[in-house]
Amino acid sequence: MTLEPEVMKVSGMVEYQDGSVVSRTLIDKGTGTVTLFAFAKDQGLSEHTAPFDAMVHIIDGEAEIIISGKKYNVKNGEMIIMPANEPHALNATGKFKMILTMIRS
Repeated sequence: MTLEPEVMKVSGMVEYQDGSVVSRTLIDKGTGTVTLFAFAKDQGLSEHTAPFDAMVHIIDGEAEIIISGKKYNVKNGEMIIMPANEPHALNATGKFKMILTMIRS
């Protein structure tokens, strides 16, 4: 897939859905992915590990992100790195949107 330059309003590319997590892949390459998520209140991702480093950038709302047992409250405009092979989980205490960038190298 060839990517073309395009100006986009990221926050409107996924919408909240009650009781759901909505995602949209923006870039999917062998070296990594960029995925946009919208989490409804009380939704989340249970604890898991990934073999790659990842960055979460909150673009709306606030998320509770737990990395290796430590809780972080990450707000709109903030980001956090989730190191490879470290257990992590995400919780939506209120609805939030995020961009997940995962690097596969």
